Amino acid sequence: MTTELIINSRRHETRIALVENGTVTEFQVERTKASGISGNIYKGKIVRVLPGMQAAFVDIGQDRAAFLYVADVYDHEYEFEQLMRQENGAEDHPPADEPEQAEPQAYTEQGFQIEELLHEGQDILVQVSKEPMGHKGARVTSHVSLPGRQLVLMPTANHIGISRRIEDEEERRRLREMIEELRPNEYGFIARTAGEGSGHDQIKSEMDFLMKLWVNIQKKAANSSTPALIHQELDATLRAVRDLFTEEVDRLIIDNESEYEKILKFISTFAPSLAASVELYTGVDPIFDQYGVEMEIARALAKKVWMKSGGYIVIEVTEALTSIDVNTGRYVGQHNLEETIVKTNLEAVKEIAYQLRLRNIGGLIVIDFIDMEREVNREKVYTALKEALRRDRSKTKVLPMSELGLIEMTRKRTREDIDRLLREPCFYCQGEGYLLSKTSVCHEAFLDLERESLETKASSLYLTVNPQIMEMLLDEERHALDELEIRLKKRFIIRSDPNLHVTEYQIKAG
Repeated sequence: MTTELIINSRRHETRIALVENGTVTEFQVERTKASGISGNIYKGKIVRVLPGMQAAFVDIGQDRAAFLYVADVYDHEYEFEQLMRQENGAEDHPPADEPEQAEPQAYTEQGFQIEELLHEGQDILVQVSKEPMGHKGARVTSHVSLPGRQLVLMPTANHIGISRRIEDEEERRRLREMIEELRPNEYGFIARTAGEGSGHDQIKSEMDFLMKLWVNIQKKAANSSTPALIHQELDATLRAVRDLFTEEVDRLIIDNESEYEKILKFISTFAPSLAASVELYTGVDPIFDQYGVEMEIARALAKKVWMKSGGYIVIEVTEALTSIDVNTGRYVGQHNLEETIVKTNLEAVKEIAYQLRLRNIGGLIVIDFIDMEREVNREKVYTALKEALRRDRSKTKVLPMSELGLIEMTRKRTREDIDRLLREPCFYCQGEGYLLSKTSVCHEAFLDLERESLETKASSLYLTVNPQIMEMLLDEERHALDELEIRLKKRFIIRSDPNLHVTEYQIKAG
């Protein structure tokens, strides 16, 4: 399998695509005027404590106050380590590269209340764990984590974890023993996927770098007023190099010479063996056109996604959740209905797992598979979905399929999905996704003509409409228009204006 990391870097935006065997599996975009703050560390001030929600609002200097759950408040090292164990299950098998945050109720179950830990006006060091989205402010945590290329430093937890993607048990044991030997007792670390096979000197060097970084952050926080940005996460290009450019990636191709030099400098420190895999793109065509990425981005914005068999899925993103509907479409199968349905559902599983990664869909997701009669088939689809999601870098939780064919799942959301990032609600239809039908527009125009006729003494009224509406008025709605003229004893003169939206019209007395 060939894997390439393609970066299109311009002053106004950076676009990043991870391409596996010619298929875009992950896509990220960061715009200069709206660069993300996830991973940034701030010295903030508590502006409001909400006992009823077991949360607090924190002023970090952004437009909207950040949201801090009780479970994200560092209180005592022992309690936090207990939470990590509850979240990760067995200590030897943490679920991801980075530490996940426990659910908000975890602290209250152990007797901690937000009002006992925080008070208004209190200064607090927090890290952004989730970008501001829509009308919501950022979510923050005081469980700071500092990701390097091979390790993640967790200065508030005495915990060692190994990435779940490192499957070899002997390698997991080796990394754990090495980290245990090298680290100071008060620091926690997680070995990332890129750390697999790393030697003693590499781990020690990065460990020292991260610990020094944490000491500098603490010093800066102590000398800063509130609110203040204490530590800024890497920009989109270097973040992609750190998180995505592993030994599994064959090539990194970038079309910006200054960013190319910056990448070489970065990896000379952290991963010099990868320098030969970095290429500067100098072709005539735009880099995303050359590698077929633009077509995949357009596909990622489509509501209906067709599958090879002829079936399709429909993806609807709402405020509360994302719904995905599976349909057989043009696929009729060869033997019986149940077999056709199972094959469509299994094909949909792969497409859904792919689309979730590509679009970066997070939060609550409800999948409506086609109803299957046999329990064994429902279990087969459920198992296939869990397996397909294993390659996803974001944490997912999948519930068993209901008798109605529904699967509920969650996927960790840290930034806006592609749909919200690249598009905005339609100002013509107020974000409804539907327009008035042409017939409805004609009938609304009739009502307004009637109102205007009662208010004017003019014998004629001019109705200016979109050409499509004019065609309907003079054809299908001709009889209704004639009847209106006779009843109101007015003459209606229809004119077209291609600059008018299909739902707009103008009425003027003659």
